[in-house]
Amino acid sequence: MADDLAGVAHFLYEAGTLKQTRRTGWWMAGVRDPETVAEHSWRTSLIASIIAQLEGADPARAAFLAVWHDSQETRTGDVNYLGKKYSTEVDPQAVTADQVADMPEQLAVMVRDLVAEYEAKESREAICARDADKLECMLQGLEYRSQGYESAQRWIDNSRGRIVTETGQRLADELLTRGPLDWLRAALGEQPSA
Repeated sequence: MADDLAGVAHFLYEAGTLKQTRRTGWWMAGVRDPETVAEHSWRTSLIASIIAQLEGADPARAAFLAVWHDSQETRTGDVNYLGKKYSTEVDPQAVTADQVADMPEQLAVMVRDLVAEYEAKESREAICARDADKLECMLQGLEYRSQGYESAQRWIDNSRGRIVTETGQRLADELLTRGPLDWLRAALGEQPSA
């Protein structure tokens, strides 16, 4: 049994590298210590479940897709849009196939199928997960902008423009009217600042 799980053990250590892998696009906005891929993926999964529930899709499936959406970056790193201009296109499904090659087949099939579904952009859950990816980037941009990184506006605008679900669009519009600490003020019963 231990030999059957050796590939899984290797992958779990590999997945841990995403906790140190920075999202490199934010460096172009001047952010010195940007979020990691793991941090991004966690909130993307949360957002995916919310969008899917409100869109009438399966929230657990959408969150599950979002958990795995950047898992290939353990091998490729986070290549930002400018970097992609100069590198060959990475096939997330091929990277995933390599990552799961030594796992038990039933697990390997599940992971390959998840990544294929996300990349196909066809299921309602994949669409919700992809919107969550864009919405999380927009939200992170709003947080960075509030910390003084005015160049984050480019990421806010680009991400907002790529959201397709009605719920994602409405939620984006709502986030644009709020500040990152409005939730705290509301929880403390403070009056909104004018």
